[in-house]
Amino acid sequence: MTHPVEIRFQPLADADLSARPGRLVLVLDDRAQLPKGLPQAARKALGRAVAAKAWAELKPGAAMEIAFPAGLAAEAVQLIRLPRGADAALARKAGAAIGARMGKGEVTVVCGARCPVSELTLGLALRGYEFSAYKSSPQADETKPAEDVPAAEPQSVTHGTAPEARLSDAAAVEPAPADEPRDQPAEPPQPEKARVTVLCDDPEAAARDAQSGAALAEGVFFTRDLVNEPANVLTTTDFADRLLAMRELGLEVEVLDEEELTRLGMRALLAVGQGSESPSKVVVMRWQGGGEEAPFALVGKGVVFDTGGISIKPAQGMEEMTMDMGGAGVVAGVMRTLALRRARANVVGLVGLVENMPDGRAQRPGDIVRSMKGDTIEVVNTDAEGRMVLADVLWYAQDRFQPAAVVNLATLTGAVIIALGHDKAGLFSNDDGLAGDLLKAADAAGEGLWRLPLAPAYDDLIKSRLADMKNSGGRPAGSITAAQFLQRFIRKDTPWAHLDIAGVTLPPGETTLAPKGPTGWGVMTLDRLIRDRFEAK
Repeated sequence: MTHPVEIRFQPLADADLSARPGRLVLVLDDRAQLPKGLPQAARKALGRAVAAKAWAELKPGAAMEIAFPAGLAAEAVQLIRLPRGADAALARKAGAAIGARMGKGEVTVVCGARCPVSELTLGLALRGYEFSAYKSSPQADETKPAEDVPAAEPQSVTHGTAPEARLSDAAAVEPAPADEPRDQPAEPPQPEKARVTVLCDDPEAAARDAQSGAALAEGVFFTRDLVNEPANVLTTTDFADRLLAMRELGLEVEVLDEEELTRLGMRALLAVGQGSESPSKVVVMRWQGGGEEAPFALVGKGVVFDTGGISIKPAQGMEEMTMDMGGAGVVAGVMRTLALRRARANVVGLVGLVENMPDGRAQRPGDIVRSMKGDTIEVVNTDAEGRMVLADVLWYAQDRFQPAAVVNLATLTGAVIIALGHDKAGLFSNDDGLAGDLLKAADAAGEGLWRLPLAPAYDDLIKSRLADMKNSGGRPAGSITAAQFLQRFIRKDTPWAHLDIAGVTLPPGETTLAPKGPTGWGVMTLDRLIRDRFEAK
């Protein structure tokens, strides 16, 4: 998988900034006081820059750049404007401005006494994501020796993307032989990355504070990688194998195959995948860090490719349907984060993995299937498949684990994009307390979320003449009727929320914390929700 850039923390005191190669980044508050350690020529040039009108008009969190500054070995100086008292979102934005321009060489970031270093470095790491697994590299690049990296000063703290001891500290979980992941080739070499050094007043404290964000970045990157993978690689089996590999982090992971799903009665889920050569699966991941209380359940839609089935989609844009497993990808990323940071909570993550293909065995419009719950569903549109996958997995999650609350995530409807665009995900919930906590967590994480209504009147749109319900209500209120469908598979008195992430999983352009491509939306929100609900006691 892609790993975030490694960040080292070293003391700022007496640092010689004139000799730092590559890029030099100065994080300045509104006083724009330049740090010590700059030669006179550079101090004069940078002083003119921060006294200019362009600096005064620069928005907080934004950057100004000066190429080949006088008196410095650095090729460029990046000036970041970050006011004192900046909140987490603004600090991450400032870090993202660094990550977007850091390139592949040496980067030195100079932070003042009141700089929120951990949030800044999280933004830097997230924006520095690059998925290059399928980019061919010149042979010369593959054999070129790594450049010498200056030795760290005695007080330095090497800060990787997650705690160095994360695997050795993890409790070993013996896998059942039938669940063993297939033999896989060794992970390809990581592409060359920038080498980032943060100079600050207390590097050891900064490194400790940043560890939690490092685990979070790992989880976000894991989600982004999964969404980026092509469907000929990320089959249902490959997806399950990648989740099984997280046992080494201390997660309990099991895979339910088609035989077991048939025995359980998950006919709605199985109907979606019956036209594919890839076998349908449900993967259960458990993190037990919170004692004996009931777990918090996360459920994700994992359609590894969605042609629409017999109700086939238009060809234009269908290549993006590799992202239809985005909900499952977020659940996997959250579970990875929880394990890496040793969360003090009980969380179970369940993902339904299927492929929706138009085959001679594929389900047809007009078919009627019976769900695990026992309700019958008339399939009027085979492209409304995600809700059928979630229906069975939601019921199974409640039946087996009796969770304290359930949150499901899915790239479920195009209708939510029409309603909210690519800035916000849609939230539907039967519980005002859970909905409020999710909105608060999303706001703290800087991820857009908007609550949309549920109401009995919308049930009329999914009434079926032949079955208990039909799987689509058509275009009117399309995201709402999908949520109404899911709500029928939630037990009475179980707090539940549905997040429709179709618009935020793979937006058309870059975002503040991500280059163009998948965002990993939801990992930070759900990690924050779990912290606030279960770990703040």
